[in-house]
Amino acid sequence: MKTIVANFKMNPTSEKEAVSLLENYQKNYENFKNVNLIIAPPFVYLDKAKNLNFSLAAQNCFYLNEGPYTGEISPLMLKNLGVQYVIVGHSERRQMGETDEIINKKIQSILNNELTPILCIGETKEEKLKGKKEEVLKNQLEKDLKLENNLSPVNKSIFIAYEPVWAIGTGDFCDPEEANLTHQFIKEFIHYQFFNFDVKILYGGSVDSKNIKNFLNQLNIDGALVGGASIKKEEIAKILEIANSY
Repeated sequence: MKTIVANFKMNPTSEKEAVSLLENYQKNYENFKNVNLIIAPPFVYLDKAKNLNFSLAAQNCFYLNEGPYTGEISPLMLKNLGVQYVIVGHSERRQMGETDEIINKKIQSILNNELTPILCIGETKEEKLKGKKEEVLKNQLEKDLKLENNLSPVNKSIFIAYEPVWAIGTGDFCDPEEANLTHQFIKEFIHYQFFNFDVKILYGGSVDSKNIKNFLNQLNIDGALVGGASIKKEEIAKILEIANSY
């Protein structure tokens, strides 16, 4: 079974649109249940999605459970709301200054609260051209997944979303076979370095209904993190139909 994570990002802009979009997912999911579907709407719409049939993810969180941190949302709050997954380290947040050290604190807190992180990693165009892709990915994984004080979380399940930054919204195309080899590298590195983790690897480089089958056909690709296409009703219906066939 393949996993589809639908990241709405900062969309839609009204509750009415959000409810309509969530209802569309519910209708489609009734027909395509051979998919592990995870929906990640903005925080303000999480409550509207918590009683639907698919799993629920937050797009981010803070690394402490409570306290004087204006504007932050804690993993414990998300857990109590019924959220099961949290996206962390998305390329868009890294570009806004989020560091591996902060991401690591978030992952430890997410795991301590028995939630499942969806960790995003990926290289830029410059890093790729310099032949540093594997070095960059290894460095991100080592820093982001480091567990302090021999922490042994109850939940050791994680998702990794490989996002080639250069292929997101740029028109550049990541060859599916290249993506497959990169996923293989990630899996082998995690099993060697963090053997106690149960890991699934998703592809997240501008996935849509036209290219997703080429990626899902690959041996080491366990699913997809879908961004812009996730808020287009006809697109997501096609994506779920394709993913359902595996």
